[in-house]
Amino acid sequence: MFKWIKQHLRIKSFYGTSENAVKTQIWIAVSVYVLVAIVRKRLGLEISFYQILQILSVTLFEKTPILQAFQALDSQDNLADCGNQLNLFDF
Repeated sequence: MFKWIKQHLRIKSFYGTSENAVKTQIWIAVSVYVLVAIVRKRLGLEISFYQILQILSVTLFEKTPILQAFQALDSQDNLADCGNQLNLFDF
């Protein structure tokens, strides 16, 4: 269980030293992990948990619906495929 927590929950350090503080931080991390898994499943997203957390951290205080935030990611990917980008090693 500790290996799974270390690999998936991204807890870098504990903010409190008491038993209650550590348990609270672990339960919050587990709750966030489960909520992101639910969002990923319901929206049918193929991106990784890390990418989802990055998008949510950027759009946390914006009044943007979650679905719209992830659709903006798809449109940015389509812009990158348009062919206007020069290749670095294409001579």
